[in-house]
Amino acid sequence: MSSEIIKVPDIGGSTDVEIIEIAVSEGDQIAAEDTMITLESDKASMDVPAPKGGKVVKVLVKEGDSVSEGDDILELEAEDGGKSEQATSEDEQATSEDEQGADEKQEKSAKQDETKQDETKQDGKSADSQDGKSADSGSSKSDAQPAKKSGGKRTVEIKVPDIGGSEDVPIIELAVAEGDEVSEEDPLITLESDKASMDVPSPYSGKLVSLAVKEGDTVSEGDLIGTMEISDARSGEEGGEDESESEPEQASGGEAEGESTESDEAEASEGTEDEGESQRKEIRVPDIGGSENVPIIELAVAEGDEINEEDPLITLESDKASMDVPSPFKGKLVELAVKEGDTVSEGDLIGYVEVVGAKPSKPKQSESPKREAASGKQSDKSAGKAEAKSQPKADSGAKQPAAPAEQPRDGKLVHAGPAVRMLARELGVELARVKPSGPKERVLKEDVHAYVKQAMKAQQEGGAKPSAPAAGGSGIPPIPDVDFSQFGEVEEKPMGRLMKMGATNLHRSWVNLPHVTQFDEADITELEAFRKSMKAEAEAQGAKLTPLPFLVKACAYALRQYPQFNVSLKSDGETLVWKKYVHIGIAVDTPDGLMVPVIRNADQKSLIELAKESVELAKKAQSKKLKREEMQGGCFTISSLGSIGGTAFTPIVNAPEVAILGISKSQMKPVWDGAEFTPRLMMPLCLSYDHRAVNGADAARFTAFLAQALSDIRRLLM
Repeated sequence: MSSEIIKVPDIGGSTDVEIIEIAVSEGDQIAAEDTMITLESDKASMDVPAPKGGKVVKVLVKEGDSVSEGDDILELEAEDGGKSEQATSEDEQATSEDEQGADEKQEKSAKQDETKQDETKQDGKSADSQDGKSADSGSSKSDAQPAKKSGGKRTVEIKVPDIGGSEDVPIIELAVAEGDEVSEEDPLITLESDKASMDVPSPYSGKLVSLAVKEGDTVSEGDLIGTMEISDARSGEEGGEDESESEPEQASGGEAEGESTESDEAEASEGTEDEGESQRKEIRVPDIGGSENVPIIELAVAEGDEINEEDPLITLESDKASMDVPSPFKGKLVELAVKEGDTVSEGDLIGYVEVVGAKPSKPKQSESPKREAASGKQSDKSAGKAEAKSQPKADSGAKQPAAPAEQPRDGKLVHAGPAVRMLARELGVELARVKPSGPKERVLKEDVHAYVKQAMKAQQEGGAKPSAPAAGGSGIPPIPDVDFSQFGEVEEKPMGRLMKMGATNLHRSWVNLPHVTQFDEADITELEAFRKSMKAEAEAQGAKLTPLPFLVKACAYALRQYPQFNVSLKSDGETLVWKKYVHIGIAVDTPDGLMVPVIRNADQKSLIELAKESVELAKKAQSKKLKREEMQGGCFTISSLGSIGGTAFTPIVNAPEVAILGISKSQMKPVWDGAEFTPRLMMPLCLSYDHRAVNGADAARFTAFLAQALSDIRRLLM
């Protein structure tokens, strides 16, 4: 049997690629397409299959070696070698003595061809095989021809490139079909992760032979997309190795070598660009406490700025706090992907920075223009195909935005980002029915919300106009707008974000919860005297002793005595969640609106600890530095207007809590003690509760118990 050297095939222009695994060993019997070695470049890992079957004589590489295209891998004893010898033997036996002279002449020619093969270091048949071919008729040369890449074509695999480490990313769109002619950089498929959508471009120009994926499949880096028939840049080299190539064919091979050189230069250029681009670091929105769609209220940098690590890039303002997003790198900001007024969530792209010390990359188009260009190519190509196949189909996809919202369009052609698509899925909205208003006919979140409002409008009885979240509900007719300018000079100002969020939450609670308020008074004469006597001692410990810590302590004590106030009612209206912890929220008035930080485990803390923590949380609320987790998990809320004034009010329950305590200004009043009227400092208590979860009698008992605890703080020790 004959043996031959198996070499590294085309690996996309990569050089010095590391061998991370050898899948065969000496003596193994392998079949065609069995994996011989596994390579890993800086972009992907790939298996190198055997081009034919046979027995492994010797492995010429080892794990950890670096190889390039054309390097030796192993020596293989091909399966067809024996057959060639047998065919040769049979032919020689069948050949007459009169033909021996011709056979010798052909054998001599075959040996010359073999010498030529050795000089060019090309895989070929052994001398015995050549003998067999020589013994055959003159057509044997044409029989061997299909083993080569006929017509200067070869078939290559297209695999998923580096996609930023994401895995199992769904394919949301196929931009091509089997049989299509595609150009280099034309989009093949569109992927959508939980952070972004991206087009996977074609690395070659040619004809798509097969597709190995379909819409809805999930892929990772290195997965097979399909196979493509491309012009073989190496056909000239192979042509030069053919046993009986004519001069014109050799000239053609020279041209192919020229094309190969140009292709190699192009690949080298692309490699250089990739090397430069790898120095561009992505900057994405970090963890912002689970908040989503947070608006950018300020850009602290501009493209071209030199920035240091931890320098603020953008300022975000959620419904609870504002925060700066710092730069994780030091370098030059080469691209900004956001602008003031945009909304972002964790993981969204902010921009690109060229890190200090990096080789300046060639000026390249930003990712967005590249995607738009790719999208433009795709649109042009799709339009051309549709026109060639069916004119009505092209017409149906044209001018989508002009169609009314009710007229469905092709969902694949809807231009929308991942966050918008996720929102549409959550709301059950078909994006094809949404009328876009963004640039380049992009569907925005506002468009989805508008579509939902329009759908709700159609369902409302009498066709009443849907109202804003804080303006109406439960079928109540909204308050009509009035032109106040007819009465005098006016000025319109938008509500702040915190004010709007507070209005929405309060309205939702008021509409959904049957509110009842229980009023009572607590005699805090002794408590106030004790507080004043302990002020200096508290200040020595770094605490400001106000009435609030006493109220928090008393409410925590009352919640332990009446656990039916420390519950939440689930949305089904039938299940109560009983809480084994006591976290108490304190309402803080800020210039931007009401905020409610939460003191955790209030029943386990001393008065001094409660005083320190309440002051610290209030300061954070005023400066909008509260974290999201510091405003979550409350069981009960205290809203105190005692420092301002008033005699009583009806606080709105902070759902999903079931009760809230309102405190008005304490007043000195004459109180009958059984013998005479004496002046006592009385604190008004206003307990609002959700009547679905709390009975009126329990509310009266709760306020009475609370009043007793505040009148004699020694009860808190029992």
